[in-house]
Amino acid sequence: MCKKTQFKYCPSTIDPCMINLVNFINSHKDLFKTLSCCCGHEKYPKTIVIKDLEDGRVFEVFSNITMTRKKKFYKKDKQGYYYIPEVLK
Repeated sequence: MCKKTQFKYCPSTIDPCMINLVNFINSHKDLFKTLSCCCGHEKYPKTIVIKDLEDGRVFEVFSNITMTRKKKFYKKDKQGYYYIPEVLK
């Protein structure tokens, strides 16, 4: 389990256990753009939000849920963990 990131704000911080997967997605930069990710820290499901550069669709990779929001995908719970509400439904 990754420790929760302790930074107040750092847009380029990636959970260490997600780096290889995000790098793989980013290696296909002509097809996809990674917008955000979180490993869930064993409390929530792993999530990666990407944009398909061919059709413009924004979706979460593991659940294949289309995201209607274009930013601020994550909500923070009372313990400070981030999650995507749509994935929990």
